[in-house]
Amino acid sequence: MDPDIEQSSHELLLRLAGRLPDQLLWRFRDWLGEGAMGTLARTLPRSLLKHRIDLDQSEYRLLVAGLIPHGADWHQVSSTLGVDDVTETRYTFTGSTPEWVNSVDSVSVLLHAALRGRPDVGEVRQSWRHGVSGNSDAAGEGGVKRVLVVTALSSLPRLTGELQRVLRVLGDEEPSVEVLPPRFELTDYHRSALASSELVCVGAVDAGHRLVAA
Repeated sequence: MDPDIEQSSHELLLRLAGRLPDQLLWRFRDWLGEGAMGTLARTLPRSLLKHRIDLDQSEYRLLVAGLIPHGADWHQVSSTLGVDDVTETRYTFTGSTPEWVNSVDSVSVLLHAALRGRPDVGEVRQSWRHGVSGNSDAAGEGGVKRVLVVTALSSLPRLTGELQRVLRVLGDEEPSVEVLPPRFELTDYHRSALASSELVCVGAVDAGHRLVAA
């Protein structure tokens, strides 16, 4: 796959976190990680329109760059460009592990074993997302959901897919895995998640790529 197309699609899906329903977003990221660009090109623009998610100019350019080369419908793509500001995140975040998670958190243990010291991976952090009043998309018990935020230097869609599969095996049917590239301009969603996050482990990438200052 053309790395520029892959990067555009991955960044767009990052920017849709907290806006597109979890059950769609994880699947789109899975398709991208598997290289199923034709499927993504057919379904993502239609889903944006169905859920009335407007894109700003920079997001629209990412959509065009990532999906038009793979057959996305021009009319659907052009209809996603909105005139209003992007809606702010509908969630709040905390760093405190919910009571329903076992004292020995198997997810954190497995992530630590898999990613600690891993090449091209920086920080691995987690936060707990809470739905706000009137929001039906929150997952997990009591509307609380684990969100992983990871920095990486390469193969971001494939790492996202790998971590999503790990979380699904461990019981999270709609995993939220945010793998950020260097110099990514954080959205309000990611900024809020990071502000209340806890460190899980650190890969081999140096401190210059850390998400949160020590």
